[in-house]
Amino acid sequence: MERLNRISANITNTYPERIIQFGEGNFLRAFVDWMVNRMNKNAGFNSSVVVVQPLANGMIDMLNEQDGLYHVNLQGLEKGNIVNDIELIDVISRSLNPYSDFEAYLKLAEQPEMRFVFSNTTEAGIAFDEECKLDYAPASSYPGKLTQLLYHRFKTFNGAPDKGLLIFPCELIFHNGTELKKTIQQYIELWELGAAFKNWFETACGVYSTLVDRIVPGYPRETINEILEKIQLEDKLVVQAEIFHLFVIEAPLSVAKEFPAQKAGLNVLFVPDEKPYHERKVTLLNGPHTVLAPVGYLAGLNIVKECLRDDVISKFIYMVMYKELIATLDLPKKELQKFANDVLERFNNPFVHHFLTSIMLNSFPKFKTRDLPGLKKYLERKGELPVGLVLGLAAIITYYKGGKRGNTDIVPNDDKAIVDLLKILWSLNDIETVAKGVLAAEFIWDENLNNIPGLTDKLTFYLRLIQEFGMKETVRTIVSKKYNLSVKMDFELPIFEE
Repeated sequence: MERLNRISANITNTYPERIIQFGEGNFLRAFVDWMVNRMNKNAGFNSSVVVVQPLANGMIDMLNEQDGLYHVNLQGLEKGNIVNDIELIDVISRSLNPYSDFEAYLKLAEQPEMRFVFSNTTEAGIAFDEECKLDYAPASSYPGKLTQLLYHRFKTFNGAPDKGLLIFPCELIFHNGTELKKTIQQYIELWELGAAFKNWFETACGVYSTLVDRIVPGYPRETINEILEKIQLEDKLVVQAEIFHLFVIEAPLSVAKEFPAQKAGLNVLFVPDEKPYHERKVTLLNGPHTVLAPVGYLAGLNIVKECLRDDVISKFIYMVMYKELIATLDLPKKELQKFANDVLERFNNPFVHHFLTSIMLNSFPKFKTRDLPGLKKYLERKGELPVGLVLGLAAIITYYKGGKRGNTDIVPNDDKAIVDLLKILWSLNDIETVAKGVLAAEFIWDENLNNIPGLTDKLTFYLRLIQEFGMKETVRTIVSKKYNLSVKMDFELPIFEE
């Protein structure tokens, strides 16, 4: 089979190099580069990407061998329909390694048409290294490399205000743009680059916080032969991703005009404040995952999509998402319901086997950041505790008891101090002591949760129900009593057969 390149794929078109991308990994190629491809085809964006390898070792040689070409395999559910598409991405013009060719890296700053910078250098990538020097070739950190590039551009064009760059970090940290900008400013001070450059950076350039959301499993080892048979070319860089995508950018509308994603039909939002969307994702995607996993597993299920197809556990998911967590958020209700519907389609992706045990890694810290804020907000707004979230906490505590589920050992995976605490508490054979002991563990919660009105008693009650009747019957009883969902549901879950 012939190797994928521009000749074998019969790709003759080229686009001006307007984008610098730090990172050659699966996520950016299936997210940002895929979007650029769509904008070129559907919105006249007319831009190509130069990929910069952020570390000394990477995979740009593989990209260059294929002339920057690769395929994205999108899989999932879209409005109830199964999607399994393969798309050729032709937006990467070239890739370079600043560790082996620093001069070529700096010359990117000399190209007048350059306008955008994207990055995904992991959460640890946006960091300040005070030992790093301006004359390093290149700087050790990503913000240091970017400062070098910006300073060279500033000098090349004599501080021209129209030669600034628009910078979109995609690292998975809250307010990533704010953090990146702050770090660049630290390098400007450390390297004494002057007030004129600092002013140019702050007025001519923009660094925008973003929220990115798309599951990207990566290279499809299990189905690669089927994919290659369809494309009839050897592609070593196929990347698989779910069809859902969301890109929230905290930037003015003037930036949206330059980056015509919405014109291309993409789910990209330019907003004045990214925080509500960050809270929405954590609350309605990550939050349900965290409590669903132990509830579903202890009810005898193994993967997420099985939970949506189970008559009892599906009601629990609905209760947590639509009756409890949506009530804790401040965005318009219809918008929240639409996002929740999208989440359920993602949970029900027929191509993804998301094991519940993998989600339960570090369940207590996850509950603290993803579900505890919603529990408190619900109590504040409704005057009562959210039964689904409390039941989810009871399920986590029960799972950490260990033991067996059928013939399978239950082995919690968390901080040793947490696992040891649960082992001691359960050994005392008193459920109320277990509840009080977990809630009192300030090294987990940074507070004593026994102080939340009614939480100790309700948690104790649910723990006893689970011990006496099992998880599934406990869920059945609670959703029936609280929301009358035992016989006929007052909603329609988007559940689809494969």
